[in-house]
Amino acid sequence: MDISTVIPVLASLIVVGGLAGFLAGLLGVGGGIVLVPAFFYVFQALGYDGPQLMQVCLATSLATIIVTSIRSTQSHHKKGAVDWQILRQWAPGVAAGAILGVALAANLQSQILQLIFGGLGAIIGLYLAFGRQSWSIGETLPTGLWRIVLAPLLGGLSVLLGIGGGSLGVPFMTLHRVPIHRAV
Repeated sequence: MDISTVIPVLASLIVVGGLAGFLAGLLGVGGGIVLVPAFFYVFQALGYDGPQLMQVCLATSLATIIVTSIRSTQSHHKKGAVDWQILRQWAPGVAAGAILGVALAANLQSQILQLIFGGLGAIIGLYLAFGRQSWSIGETLPTGLWRIVLAPLLGGLSVLLGIGGGSLGVPFMTLHRVPIHRAV
């Protein structure tokens, strides 16, 4: 790869990463919800367009989340804010759903993924804008069959958004009366 190609890509990714971090902190959401559309437009502008562009954007976002989620978990654990019981109960199903989400994303057209991302992103945005702390759909997190169904659904949808899951998981948990500091 030529240095004249690497420098614009690297500079663009540094700007996108900084912007995503700033907006994620400002809005209280994970960076993936910001990174995916940013990558999409940056990669297009740099001439990296193609039938798999959305898959590349999702995969790039998810790759960054591996590092950031480990660091975030360590930081929250030091503060005693990680609810390991919830994590142990939900992680296997979420992980299974993420694997299924990767398989689905690999087989969908980029335009379909764009529609899914836009639709789910709009729903998350509406919840962030209009959601109320008093809203509840349950007094506790689902167990049994409901957890078996919902955990993979959260994992799969997170992959289709290119996110670690916080934009879906935190509202899901708070709607089940998990205190926000534990849900985050």
